[in-house]
Amino acid sequence: MAQYEGLARPVRPDWEGLVANIRREGTPGRVHHLELFHDQQVEDAIIERFDLEDGLNPNAPDFGRSRHLTFRRFIGLDFVRVDTVGQNWPFHNDVTNDTAALSKGQRGFRDEHRGPIINWDEFERFPWPDPDAPEATRELEWWQENLPDDMCIATVGGSFCEYLTWLMGYETLCFALYDDRDLVAAIADRIYDYFEAINRRYLEFDRVKLFFPSDDMGFKGGTLISPADLRQFALPGHKMTARMAHQAGCPCILHSCGKLDEIIDDLVDDCEIDGKHSFEDTIEDVRQLKRHGYGRRIALLGGIDVDFLCRADEDAIRQRVRDTLDVCQPGGGYCLGTGNSVANYIPLDNYLAMVDEGRLYGG
Repeated sequence: MAQYEGLARPVRPDWEGLVANIRREGTPGRVHHLELFHDQQVEDAIIERFDLEDGLNPNAPDFGRSRHLTFRRFIGLDFVRVDTVGQNWPFHNDVTNDTAALSKGQRGFRDEHRGPIINWDEFERFPWPDPDAPEATRELEWWQENLPDDMCIATVGGSFCEYLTWLMGYETLCFALYDDRDLVAAIADRIYDYFEAINRRYLEFDRVKLFFPSDDMGFKGGTLISPADLRQFALPGHKMTARMAHQAGCPCILHSCGKLDEIIDDLVDDCEIDGKHSFEDTIEDVRQLKRHGYGRRIALLGGIDVDFLCRADEDAIRQRVRDTLDVCQPGGGYCLGTGNSVANYIPLDNYLAMVDEGRLYGG
C-alpha cells in the first residue's frame, strides 16, 4: 500500500479560512481542498483503508452521518455539503452496469428522452414538492446541531437548467423550446419559485456559510441549450441564488460542467457568482484562467482533470498539483480538487496522491 506523508499530518478544518480564500482576500495559510462530492464507493474505500471507523459506534442512530463527517475531516474538507432537495422530485431514472474498479454493480442516470412533464396536462398533475415541508430541512437540522465549530454547512442553492432538463427530458426540452416555449417557461418559473422558497428556509440556519449550487449547463463543445435560452430560463435563478447568498454574507460558488464561455460574463458580472467549479483540460485549464482569464475575477475551484487523474502516474499527478498551486494559490481564490467529482473509476491511489501533495505543499 502506498505511503502518504501528507495525509499523516492532520489538518484542522477552518471554514472561515475557506470563505476568505474563496473571496480572494489573500494567499491562504494552507491549501484548502474542495470537491462537489465523492462517489460513495470512494468514501467507503478510504474509510476502510485508513481505519476511520475506529472509535465510532456502528449501532448509533447517527452512525452514517458520523462516519461521513469523520471521512471529510480526514480528507481535509472544511464543510459538509447538504443536498436533500432532489430526493423529493420524481424524476425519471434508469440504471446501467457500472464497470468501475470500485463499482458495486450499477450506476443510475436520468432518462434523457422523456421526463415526467412533456405536456400541459402532466404539468397540472405533477406533484410539485412543498418547500415548506418539514423533511425539506431535516438533514440541515442535524448538521446545524452536530457539526463541529471549525466546519460549516454548504447548501445547494438551485439547479435550474438541470431540473428543467430532468423534468422534461433533454430531448423533449429541445423540441419544446421550438414547439411550446410557454410550457418551458411555466416549468422554469415553478423551479425558480421552489428554490427561492427553499433558500429562504436554508438561511434560517446560521451554520450555512456557503452556497454551492450544481447546475450542468454545457458539454464539451458548448452550452446544452442556446445561451439566449439559458439567459431566459436558468440564469435568473442563479442571479437570485447569488443575491440571497450575498444578503446573508455567504459566497456563492457554482458547479457547472461544459464549455460555458458564451455565458461566463453573464455568470460573473450579472449573476455575480463568487467562484466556478468543474474544469476539463480539453475545454479550459485553470492555470491559464488564473493567468489570463476570468480566474482573475472570481475563485477557481478544483481543476485537476479527471481523465488525467485516471491515466497519469503518481509522479505526474504530484507535479501537476505543484504546478497548479504555484500558479493559482498566490492571492487566494483557489481550492485544490478534481476537475469534476471523485468518481469511482478514478484509481484510489491517484486521488490520494493529489490530496497528499496538496497537504505537503508549502511545508
